[in-house]
Amino acid sequence: MSRSLKKGPYIDPKLLKKIEKIKLENSVQPIKTWSRASVIFPDMVGLTFKVHNGKDFVDVKVTEEMIGFRLGEFSPTRKFRRHGGKVQKELESKKGVKAN
Repeated sequence: MSRSLKKGPYIDPKLLKKIEKIKLENSVQPIKTWSRASVIFPDMVGLTFKVHNGKDFVDVKVTEEMIGFRLGEFSPTRKFRRHGGKVQKELESKKGVKAN
């Protein structure tokens, strides 16, 4: 379910203060945040955020195409290893032997 149009997009008040402070200082320093649910709006374009993914902070440089999305969408929380299991490992090892 989406947020009410009457309320508008969600932006964390603390994050908004940090953005205003960086804009006034004309700083290039990245903004560290845990607010993955905050929506990206036009004032954020060109800024760099360090978005927490549960373990560490991922650098996110905001561009115009990102407007309307949430910060958390650009900081993945899971790391993809590969598909398969035992059978897949055996197939890969056979390919490695044939290539050598």
